[in-house]
Amino acid sequence: MNNLFENLLQKADSEGPLAAVELLVEHFRSTSQYIELFESLKMRNRLRYGFSAVARDNEPPFSAEHTELLESGLIEACREVGIGLLKAGNLHDGWMYMRAVGDNNAAREALAGNTIDSENLDAYLSIYIQDGVDIQRGVELTLEHRGTCNTITMLESMIAMRDRGDQQAGVGPLVRHLHAELLESLRADLARRKLPPSKVQPPSNLGPIASLLNAYPMLLDDGSYHLDTSHVASTVRFARVLDDREDLMLALDLARYGRQLHTQYQYASEEPFQDLYLMSSYFFSVLLGDNVEACLKPFLQKAESLDINEHGSIGIETYVDLLSRIGRHEEALQFLLKRMPRGTRPFGVAPSLLELSSLSHNFQPMLQQSQQRNDLLGYAAALLQSKSI
Repeated sequence: MNNLFENLLQKADSEGPLAAVELLVEHFRSTSQYIELFESLKMRNRLRYGFSAVARDNEPPFSAEHTELLESGLIEACREVGIGLLKAGNLHDGWMYMRAVGDNNAAREALAGNTIDSENLDAYLSIYIQDGVDIQRGVELTLEHRGTCNTITMLESMIAMRDRGDQQAGVGPLVRHLHAELLESLRADLARRKLPPSKVQPPSNLGPIASLLNAYPMLLDDGSYHLDTSHVASTVRFARVLDDREDLMLALDLARYGRQLHTQYQYASEEPFQDLYLMSSYFFSVLLGDNVEACLKPFLQKAESLDINEHGSIGIETYVDLLSRIGRHEEALQFLLKRMPRGTRPFGVAPSLLELSSLSHNFQPMLQQSQQRNDLLGYAAALLQSKSI
């Protein structure tokens, strides 16, 4: 250690402060002393641009150029130190530095190789889910360590507060987990009954669960079920946010299982999914491109018949959302313009009028409607958006 002090003094005397601080940086970096490394990086950053190593109270204001350079250097220091601390398992301090960087990809990579146990699980879940660093990994960990019920409860509180991408990242693992769990339970039931699952030849339009039930409908006789039915219902409900084809196929398989459960397990849901499993089957089929027109029809009927005063615009929005998600943006735009009552507060299920105008490359209907309704802001938004894309 004494040699380090001597070397530092010698470097400062012979080559100057910047050379000395480089020696300091390399020492703290090589010994993984990250807090000290951060302070030495701050000093190096200031010395590089001609300032004193440590800030002074009477320091004159920086120019705009120097302010930008110093801030950029500080962010890079936060990145190096934050990554080092996260890799070392010091989540509290590591995330304090990485939060300032705003690079979730780097944080994910730094955390990827760490061992997670009951002692540090809460800290990982806080970063992965609450801070949004890796929602998919967070949900996977919750399923692994706390089970399906706790995961569903967590998603119930999280889902409405996140954008569609985060929702999909959270729901996808749940759908995959629950489908695998249910399929395993069904196969175990077959084994108990000494029925051969290998003889089941799944039709091309059925998933593995629906195929088993198609071959052995008695598996659900007398109110039998193979998994907590409330878990199945919640997962099917969550799955509406999905776009991934493989996940949607699993969700459809779960919905078809739900349709064959005893009536006491056919839980009512909110419109237009009051008949949860039937309407969900139609919904997933539309997104999968299977019998689209026939499966869209029930949603059109709901959109046209549900009482706005009782249900709000959810029927309209669900139909518009479906049309847009299968690429029929112009049709969705026209239907929204025609059916959405003026002054109705949307649920946010469907793309907005402006979003649909952008997707369909047709702003004229919104411009006309905004002018008719004396909506200057809406008119300006459509006009300016049309000129900027």
